[in-house]
Amino acid sequence: MEQLSERKMKILQAIVANYLETGEPVGSRTISKFTDLSLSSATIRNEMADLEESGYIEQPHTSAGRIPTDAGYRVYVDQIMKEREAETEELRQEKEGLLERVDRMELMLKQVVKVLAYNTNYATMITAPQYREVHVKFVQLSMVDDEHVLAVIVTEGNIIKNQMIEVSEPIANEDILKLSVLVNSFLQGAALRDINIEMIQTMKGQAGIYDRFLDQILEAVVGAIKEADERQIYTSGATNILKYPEIGDEEKTSVLLEAFEEKEMLNELVDETLSSEDTGIQIYIGDEAPVKNMKDLSVVTATYELQEGAKGTIGIIGPKRMDYKKVVDTLKKLTIELDEIFNNKNKSKGDET
Repeated sequence: MEQLSERKMKILQAIVANYLETGEPVGSRTISKFTDLSLSSATIRNEMADLEESGYIEQPHTSAGRIPTDAGYRVYVDQIMKEREAETEELRQEKEGLLERVDRMELMLKQVVKVLAYNTNYATMITAPQYREVHVKFVQLSMVDDEHVLAVIVTEGNIIKNQMIEVSEPIANEDILKLSVLVNSFLQGAALRDINIEMIQTMKGQAGIYDRFLDQILEAVVGAIKEADERQIYTSGATNILKYPEIGDEEKTSVLLEAFEEKEMLNELVDETLSSEDTGIQIYIGDEAPVKNMKDLSVVTATYELQEGAKGTIGIIGPKRMDYKKVVDTLKKLTIELDEIFNNKNKSKGDET
């Protein structure tokens, strides 16, 4: 694509901005009123012809107006990103609360995604913070009654899993304590890949008569790690995409609605976002989208992060004529707010210990 002159850039921005607002093809007369270029309609038509030849705009059917192509949207978005990047520090100083501070992460994230869908009028998603590799913090064993032992397994992020284990006969408190020490000496700080055959054999050798009981503990620990590693995705506003007729026919919209129900495609989107070296705002327009069934849409994602390295993803899905400025600003404010909430909570917990 050629480097656009300042005049062509302003005309292209005017076309995109006007189309985002109205959803209607934009003509030269509209552009003459929309910009401060003080150009004649004939000059604007010539510039629009050049933009069309270069692939930034196109003429739908027999309309006299033009609409942006994916390339046109891309130029518009890149320009917005440059402008918004300069405002990042200012945004970090803003104290506008987009959401109430609630204790439970799940409730808070569900609230966030609902507020986001309401404020943008698009489909939205957010994932809970997730570690690249979950580690065990500690395991606590306690005898509940003569036939049951409770294993409390705590993983990174203070995710707790309680597992009731049946035993054939009571285990003395002294032996329970010894088993707890044994399990923690091997598993504290361990990830799933660390629990190998060699480790298990060594542990069972030291467990003595309780080697079978140890198998049940290890099974519970592995289950807890896998559960903590499972990605939680919360969505809202999926039906908002039905408000934009240009997205596609009924079959396409039903596929998109199903994606928000099943979440498999959303997992692909999250994987793409987290694997990128760019941890800021990412914008996918049309064919740029990493998910096949979102080629008629625009997808904007952002990453937020905890101090311990856990990351979460926020996504907004809508038509190509999305209000990019509003979406980018909203995501920047929201990621800052989430960083403050999570990191302040972690600091508070650290101060208490």
